[in-house]
Amino acid sequence: MKILQANNFDLLLNILKENEYEIIGPTIQNGAIVYDKIESSRDFPIGYTDKQTPATYRIEKSNNDAFFHFVVGPQSWKRYLYPPVQKLFTAFLNGNAIKFEKEEFLPIKYAFIGVRSCEIQAIEIQDKVFFGGEFQNNRYKTLRKNSLIIAVNCSKAESNCFCTSMESGPEVKSGYDLVLTEIIYDKEHYFLINSGSQKGDEILSQMNLLEADENALKLGKDVIEKTKSQITKHLNISNLKELLLKNIESSIWEDVAKRCLSCGNCTMVCPTCFCMTVEDYTDLQKTKAERIQKWDSCFTLEYSYIHGGSVRVSVGSRYRQWLTHKLASWHEQFGTSGCVGCGRCITWCPVGIDITEEASKIRKISEYQNISLEEN
Repeated sequence: MKILQANNFDLLLNILKENEYEIIGPTIQNGAIVYDKIESSRDFPIGYTDKQTPATYRIEKSNNDAFFHFVVGPQSWKRYLYPPVQKLFTAFLNGNAIKFEKEEFLPIKYAFIGVRSCEIQAIEIQDKVFFGGEFQNNRYKTLRKNSLIIAVNCSKAESNCFCTSMESGPEVKSGYDLVLTEIIYDKEHYFLINSGSQKGDEILSQMNLLEADENALKLGKDVIEKTKSQITKHLNISNLKELLLKNIESSIWEDVAKRCLSCGNCTMVCPTCFCMTVEDYTDLQKTKAERIQKWDSCFTLEYSYIHGGSVRVSVGSRYRQWLTHKLASWHEQFGTSGCVGCGRCITWCPVGIDITEEASKIRKISEYQNISLEEN
């Protein structure tokens, strides 16, 4: 474990640039902390923190100059690995012949800096979706293989975080190339930095940093333990898959539909959702057509459309599809939950619907029904 002084953070950034990485990290834009291109340490949200509750997000000045004293915002890293809009190909009409031109793809070497433990788990879940089986998304796979993950141990939690329930945080334990722990103690401000891969070793070897002493290591552990103690939201995942699939006809779904706007915000901010649609565009001369892939949402009426109409007509059926897929049938498809406990869907739901509360209602109904059966 090495020590990188906060006032020397640009050393890391410069080495990444020398290794031809395009650096992506947290920045402040339009009143939110979002991921964008990083040129220097000045681009980070230094001295800012966030406040999140259901349907509420605010950033404000903090009482220190921390680089990463906030939790996840409205964006996830999937917007770089799995862009929201991608052109697949263009078709040209030349006389009676049609020529197809595949969209040129230039692989980028991304260095993602500030990746949280829950987000690493989300990326690994999408790895299973896009190249973990028979069918491969080569564009995603190439970007993923070229990417460098510089993770950060969380130094705070907000009220919507429930990563401890999903065993996805707040401590980064795997899946990283480099991991940082930010330490602000007394008048000291530095980062513990450690490698987790060969690529990380290569970057770290170019930095010539001092080894961390026992006191620094203890302070790093204290940061993680303090963050764990701040997590107050929990989800009991024991037998949750079976409980949800047994209660497909529960009245809970129509109850939540009275509040749900079917806006799709939860799916747009979710780091694991991957629904997409394909649209074709033709010019007025009908000589050129483009096929575009775009993010979509299972909350839209058109998403479940087949010949004759949509399968999921009611809002309740669409919310049921999302929640049961995320917490239940995802296990059958990919061998893991589709939720990492980041809490984004709770923060960015306009009416503050809480996935942990809705899943807990199903458990309570099932327990009540079992008690009633035993009494009878």
